[in-house]
Amino acid sequence: MAATADKSKPYIPLAGGASDGWSKENEATATCFCGTVQLSFPTEGPGLIDSFVCNCTDCRKITASMFATNFVVADAGLRHVRGRDALRTFAQSRTVASGHAMTNHFCGTCGTLMYRVGAGFPGCSILRVGTVDDFNLHDTKLRPRVEQFVKDRVSWFAGVDGARKFDGSAYSAKG
Repeated sequence: MAATADKSKPYIPLAGGASDGWSKENEATATCFCGTVQLSFPTEGPGLIDSFVCNCTDCRKITASMFATNFVVADAGLRHVRGRDALRTFAQSRTVASGHAMTNHFCGTCGTLMYRVGAGFPGCSILRVGTVDDFNLHDTKLRPRVEQFVKDRVSWFAGVDGARKFDGSAYSAKG
């Protein structure tokens, strides 16, 4: 489904159980599928650090898809609007390319992965673009600038046009 033609205005379609997402010039919301957890985050630098597609095997498994579309924000700009106490966590390091543990923060009600944190990204959180309520941001400010683990990309996905490509991790020397 295409977002609205006028990308300068928010497009917040009915999706999942919440209908109170919002988007302003410098800040927007991300909400889980059931609406229990909602975050606000910066949509511009310095709080918005980067956006990327990840084809690694962990992202495939944790998203139940062939890749994850992510964006990185500084923790100082991430705010829990509601549902912080409803978040559940799962952490592991065995399959993470950096070797550092990544902690995944899920909605305890619907299971939506809201963000990940880890030692490889100090002071930052990695959010999923699909949780962002303003669908026009998916095509504009959050459009992936990087694609990593292209060596693991499925053959039927050609990759992100114009994104910088990395065979391993774009963010660690070990990846």
